[in-house]
Amino acid sequence: MVHTLNDLMAGRLQGTTRLNLSCGLTSFPREVFDLADSLEVLDLSGNALTELPHDLPRLRKLRVLFLSGNPFTVLPEVLGECPSLTMVGFKSCRIAHVPAASLPVGLRWLVLTDNRIAALPDALGRCTDLQKLMLAGNQLTHLPDAMADCQRLELVRVSANALTAVPEVLLDLPRLAWLACGGNPWSAALEKAAWQAADVPTVQAAQLQWAEVLGQGASGVIHAVQDGTGRALAAKIFKGQMTSDGLPQTEMSACMRVGAHPQVLGGLARLDGRADGCQGLLMPRIGAQWTNLASPPSLESCTRDVYAPDAQWSAPVVQAMAQGLAQALAHVHAAGLVHGDVYAHNVLHDHQGHVQLGDFGAATFVPPDQPALARRMQRLDVRAMGCLLGELIERCADGVDALGALPELRDACGGGVVSSREFAEALSAL
Repeated sequence: MVHTLNDLMAGRLQGTTRLNLSCGLTSFPREVFDLADSLEVLDLSGNALTELPHDLPRLRKLRVLFLSGNPFTVLPEVLGECPSLTMVGFKSCRIAHVPAASLPVGLRWLVLTDNRIAALPDALGRCTDLQKLMLAGNQLTHLPDAMADCQRLELVRVSANALTAVPEVLLDLPRLAWLACGGNPWSAALEKAAWQAADVPTVQAAQLQWAEVLGQGASGVIHAVQDGTGRALAAKIFKGQMTSDGLPQTEMSACMRVGAHPQVLGGLARLDGRADGCQGLLMPRIGAQWTNLASPPSLESCTRDVYAPDAQWSAPVVQAMAQGLAQALAHVHAAGLVHGDVYAHNVLHDHQGHVQLGDFGAATFVPPDQPALARRMQRLDVRAMGCLLGELIERCADGVDALGALPELRDACGGGVVSSREFAEALSAL
């Protein structure tokens, strides 16, 4: 819900826990402080703010602050003084500097996607509660070694930066499961080679018949289309030149690289000729019986998907889904990729145990001449697989005892010793 400045100034929002104002603000409304006893989520995205008031910590219950799309050039230091702040979002601003003092000690979720940041402070390592770090589309050449202390970090996006190597400081973090680092100089040649090797066909938008919107995510909108032969297809239109995961070109290269597989939803062709200039990808259209296993994480769940309250499956269906996912991931790894986003919300299922793994927006091409590094990167997907198996096991209607060795496999995939997560062994067990 978007509120109005008039409602705020008239005192009609007393007691609210969430405030959303997008009305061309050039200064922080002082009336916000009238909500200090209740306000927990403040969204001032899409305004024209460049600074925050020095007394922002008066909002003592404030947990979540969004200021995306405002022309900040420095992450405000006053954020570090806010006693309850755990989530900070400054996407698509103009931030070039992140002071050490700007990082709240209790930070769990930091979004700085699509800015101009070239370096991060060592103080990031003091954020030991940090779970989610979104940094795609900046100018980072390295990550601070102090990030080794971020032992609770689970999801990182550093795609489309200026990294000349895989950030190895991340690869031994015990809980990291979802990493996107494509679209950097070290991977650009791999992505280009994959695109050329796939000999990607191009289809003009005018050659298709466009129908309803089938769905949308953070990176794009999926439309139902038909080609000239009447074949039912799907067209994913990217929302911009930069997504929360990285570059559309990286996703398209990965989709074409994985090719056709029964448990993987890859790409068929590049889509060109849109009047709005947006990039697109042509994919197979699946039947109406296929639905997402879950919804993406919420503000409260942070890194964990949100399932329907009644989501439950029989033991045979759970086992079949687990096997299908293992086969899908084995295919992705054999193609020289790390998926980077093995989540239930990126898995389609038909309620009978069949699955398809999709959404390659966070995919990363692994260096073929560095097998040891490739295995370390693949172990992140294995950890994510363990999390997903755990969620399926929890929702088995027949109980854990009906699932045989699946719980042990879950533990092996998500075990605390990173070097023990070998996917080939997990696949063999399934």
